[in-house]
Amino acid sequence: MRLLPHDKSFFEFFEQQGRKTVEGCRALLAMVDDPTNVEAQAERVSQIEHECDDITHAVVELLHKTFITPLDRNDIYRLITRMDDIMDLAEAVADRYSLYEIKKSPADASELARVLVSSAENVLSAVSGLRDMKKPEVILQHCVEINRLENVADNLLRGALARLFREEKDPIAVIKWKEIYETLESATDRCEDVANIIEGVVLENS
Repeated sequence: MRLLPHDKSFFEFFEQQGRKTVEGCRALLAMVDDPTNVEAQAERVSQIEHECDDITHAVVELLHKTFITPLDRNDIYRLITRMDDIMDLAEAVADRYSLYEIKKSPADASELARVLVSSAENVLSAVSGLRDMKKPEVILQHCVEINRLENVADNLLRGALARLFREEKDPIAVIKWKEIYETLESATDRCEDVANIIEGVVLENS
């Protein structure tokens, strides 16, 4: 079932995707902070990711049916697919928690997940401003904040890996947490990709 009928605008799809992304990243953070029922928690994140896929497919289908689009076609496609990438990576982290039967998270994982949630919230705020672009400076402020958060995530990742290699003696645990940390940071990279696309759209249309 499609989450939105075809007569809705592209902007409503963007906002719906943004809200679902925030919901999914918050669900992931809750899992990372307290992995007490990882299978059910991972399933919830996966369900949200599938809903994001539905929105992405609906946008692509609508692109093929719309003669005149409110934004450049390539920008619409890139924006919705990069937003979808955020939840793909969030789901990948949740899957690893379930696969590896994680029972407790290091503080570094929680910090990275919190930065991801903040990035997703700013993505939602930024895409919500695209509908009329009456306040381009506000949209761009959110883009700047997303870029700042990506730098924060980079620094957190470096510190997390340094501690991991220095303190963890189990090589299997090193492999597991390195993968989880890097995937969390990659999700913030995708948020930055979205911000860069939005910034270009605003500069072209304001």
